[in-house]
Amino acid sequence: MATTGNRHARPGRPITGDHHARQGRPELPAGAARREPEPGQRILRPDRIRLAALLGGVAAAVLVGGWLGPVIGLVLAICLDPLLRRVESPDTRRRRAREAADLPLAADLLAAALRSGAPVDRAVAAVADALGGPLGGRLSSVAWTIRLGGEPDEAWSYLAPVGGADRLIRAVVRSSASGAALARALGRLADDLRTDRALAAETAARRAGVLIVLPLGLCFLPAFILAGLVPVIVAVLGDVL
Repeated sequence: MATTGNRHARPGRPITGDHHARQGRPELPAGAARREPEPGQRILRPDRIRLAALLGGVAAAVLVGGWLGPVIGLVLAICLDPLLRRVESPDTRRRRAREAADLPLAADLLAAALRSGAPVDRAVAAVADALGGPLGGRLSSVAWTIRLGGEPDEAWSYLAPVGGADRLIRAVVRSSASGAALARALGRLADDLRTDRALAAETAARRAGVLIVLPLGLCFLPAFILAGLVPVIVAVLGDVL
């Protein structure tokens, strides 16, 4: 009896690329690799950003008009292109905010795991599984790098983009170099991070109050000038003239 190269294939149902696509694993050409989006990747593509800059320049040229319009439009389009590329996408801002919000809890969980006697790599992996989300993914990379024998500064550098994680990285590297207890330092660090977040929220609330008053002042300023200053100036000028 003739045999085929694949013993598990059913007669009349050859395994093709469509089968892999239905299984959620579409075939790729030889040598090709899936390109995962980077954490800081923007939603807008460069061609769309350039198009938005050109449209802004055209709008400025039409509004200004005359011979000065095209000049201002060209300058505006050139300036808008790099400015728009620096704008963070909403997804990136939400990711950064979530990572910063989860960092104190991650420090507390890591300190608790270390106090229980778990090795650093297992403690980091357990915290990564418990947290999940973007910070959990970064901690998983840290755990794998430690298990592969990476240096502490190399392993914990995955947390460098997270706001406030620089102090955690310094504490871990200092502990690995001096042998100091890491759990106690992480507990203090978690308290400091929560205090910093509370102060930042209070500062943002105060800034919001000032920004709310500014439009109100701009609305009342013309009325104050017309009702208070203009009559006095007209009266003085009338007496002088």
